Amino acid sequence: MKITLLVIGKTDAGYFIDAVSEYQKRLEHYIPFEIQVIPDIKNTKSLTADQQKEKEGELILRSLQAGDYLVLLDDKGKEYTSMQFAAYIEKKTHTVAKRLVFLIGGPYGFARSVYDKANEKLTLSRMTFSHQMVRLIFVEQLYRAMTILNNEPYHHE
Repeated sequence: MKITLLVIGKTDAGYFIDAVSEYQKRLEHYIPFEIQVIPDIKNTKSLTADQQKEKEGELILRSLQAGDYLVLLDDKGKEYTSMQFAAYIEKKTHTVAKRLVFLIGGPYGFARSVYDKANEKLTLSRMTFSHQMVRLIFVEQLYRAMTILNNEPYHHE
């Protein structure tokens, strides 16, 4: 199984790029992991929020592969502790055949077509974070899950 973090738009802030890259490098030791970037939609000023979500939704659905298990990172999703998330990842390594895809949507959320395609929703917090920050929080939590599953000292109870 491979874990993919699918995101809309590239990260601009160097400090986020560096931090995400550091955790991405650490994850290579444990599990196949990639970040797949869908380019930002151009000329969004002329689009309504719903139109932008629809255009992003089309790009998202085209980025998925047959057999992908899609998890939306969504504020209305299920919330886990770090220990519970580690158990969730362990279970998915035994039940997902190809790619476990976690999706961070655009600024207005997800199109209905993306919600319909999703297998489940997960939230990292009930608080709202910038999409750049969510990328970092997600890769750190994934790394934390890997260290928990391998009984390494990174996580403390």
